[in-house]
Amino acid sequence: MPQKKTPPQKAAPAPAKRQKSSTERIFGPAVMSHGFTGVPNILVRGQKRLGLNTAQFNILVQLLSYWMDPAKPPFPSKRKLLERLDMSETTLQKHIRDLEAQGFLRREQQTTAAGDFGSNIYHLDGLVRKLKKLAPDFDDERAEREAARQKTERPNARANARSAAARPRPTATMTEG
Repeated sequence: MPQKKTPPQKAAPAPAKRQKSSTERIFGPAVMSHGFTGVPNILVRGQKRLGLNTAQFNILVQLLSYWMDPAKPPFPSKRKLLERLDMSETTLQKHIRDLEAQGFLRREQQTTAAGDFGSNIYHLDGLVRKLKKLAPDFDDERAEREAARQKTERPNARANARSAAARPRPTATMTEG
């Protein structure tokens, strides 16, 4: 029985090289190899509107750095938070109580297998709700900035500038007089 010839196999295309994120390009791989924390710009830009002082903002960012899975709220120990923040335990506890009273977080006390108190679980649903509530304001601001930008930019201004730069410029000639 004659053997069928199979067409030569094409080599699989090489996977596209991953583009570095802007954060990676800014900080470099050595810094980024230690991870990063997702902090929404609405939280950063809306700190005053949200009524957060600097310490409260920093506490929330520290908690966000422990939140890797939406289904698993962060639960750092106070000791770990205090290692990262420049404040006393009393000050940390006061700010966490204030954040809870303002609805940014909810604490849940964990207990160990022996029945001792463990670290708190910090539910940040309140923070998420507050940021989602602010999003339309930031959408409106973005639309206003875009409208203002379009008013000041002539149609095709960028394309015209590029083509003008590409055209050779006439040289001035001197005449004798």
